[in-house]
Amino acid sequence: MKLFKSILIAIAVITSVTMLSCKETKTETKTTTEKLGKEYTSTYVCPMHCKDSGSDTEGTCDTCGMTLVKNEDHKANGHTHE
Repeated sequence: MKLFKSILIAIAVITSVTMLSCKETKTETKTTTEKLGKEYTSTYVCPMHCKDSGSDTEGTCDTCGMTLVKNEDHKANGHTHE
């Protein structure tokens, strides 16, 4: 009988740990709207979305040197960040 109780307790512990570890937490997942910096929202954006690379005027990315593209053109053809 003692062995049976030990097995039941082990199964209960394993089940609890499995259920808690597989639960998706809301804080770990970020949606695109939560990470919208100027590299996503400016008029002209770097295709590589380098940090703080957006601009309101044409030019090149200070980080990677790529030519900035119009944000509306960049989003055309279904370009998303999901």
